[in-house]
Amino acid sequence: MFRGKDRANPRRYAKDLLADRDLRFSSRTFPLWVAVGLALPLGLALTGTVEGGFTGLLWGGAVRVFLLHHATLSINSLCHFYGRRPFATGNRSRNLAWLAPIAFGEAWHNNRHAFPTSARHGLGRRQLDPSAWLITGLERCHLAWDVIRISPARQQAKRGPAAA
Repeated sequence: MFRGKDRANPRRYAKDLLADRDLRFSSRTFPLWVAVGLALPLGLALTGTVEGGFTGLLWGGAVRVFLLHHATLSINSLCHFYGRRPFATGNRSRNLAWLAPIAFGEAWHNNRHAFPTSARHGLGRRQLDPSAWLITGLERCHLAWDVIRISPARQQAKRGPAAA
């Protein structure tokens, strides 16, 4: 997956990411951020004991990383087999409601395939989408701009008889 002939060429598919100096820095220093993400819960233990430190490391470090990675990887596996398909997308993507809050809204996978440039994947009223809330907050602080939202008319046009 990370090496060999099937790996995508970043100079072709990620020119904008390669041009971002800050993003390249965070990518190069990724092991440091992982270590800090595990050390902080250990050091911030509220009990002040070794047992409390290891409890913080377990729940604030290892369990957090485990859940985040599993939720992320579940998107492309579970969301292509289970859930609803409100939009005709030409693939098997589905919305999986119970996974959406855990995956910060990314489990509205059929919505994302239908509208890949949308900042909001939870398009319905009751579709929780914490990522979209963050983007909206960043937009209000003028830290995000040109945010794309999908109009109800465009959503309706994408719904079709193929959606099940």
